[in-house]
Amino acid sequence: MRPDRASWVLDELAFAGRENLDADHVARYDQKEDADVAAEISALAAGGLNRDATVVDLGAGTGQFALAAAKIARRVVAVDVSPVMLARLRAKVAAAGLSNIDCVQAGFLTYEHDEAAADVVYSRYALHHLPDFWKGVALARVVQMLRPGGTFRLWDVVYGFDPGTASGDLERWMADTESASVDDGWTRAELEEHVRDEHSTFTWLLEPMLERVGFTIVQSDYSDDRISARYTCTTTER
Repeated sequence: MRPDRASWVLDELAFAGRENLDADHVARYDQKEDADVAAEISALAAGGLNRDATVVDLGAGTGQFALAAAKIARRVVAVDVSPVMLARLRAKVAAAGLSNIDCVQAGFLTYEHDEAAADVVYSRYALHHLPDFWKGVALARVVQMLRPGGTFRLWDVVYGFDPGTASGDLERWMADTESASVDDGWTRAELEEHVRDEHSTFTWLLEPMLERVGFTIVQSDYSDDRISARYTCTTTER
């Protein structure tokens, strides 16, 4: 048992995903995946992301969002459970000469925000590593990190189809990757691994979960293939 978690708490490192602990995958991640940071920064401009803001990026990965946010916010805390991802992130922070990013090895269930409440919490393609029970626990912890009226931006693989159509919808998603290279895109094998071994849930399970823990969903954007969703949420004024 690690000293930073109780014996009954999920070991997030064990659930981090094989690829996120693979140095080769991490080295090519930025050319495989575009975090669309300009659009994400724009989406948060009205939600508290400004020169005075404290931002917590949960599942920061290689830091595409964290580095962009640090050019605007007062402080960014970039949190990731993978030591391999975190090493890459720290190298990028050092190369950029940024002094307002703190890199923390932790996860949704173990990161402790022991300071003034955050204005913004951001998470992209990370929550799906947790089974649904632990998603609920994680989201409740995010509420407590935020100031009253703070903003949570969540972007993840979230299925918008019905269970009965899952086979066809997933096959159509994977068909788009038939010619993809592991170096600059997502291959069918990688998507199969995601569906089989990770814990993406349905929109109609996640959205009530967000509301149950204390969020108000102010904007929902769904991909055309019903595979992913972006949410902007605010905390209830306390």
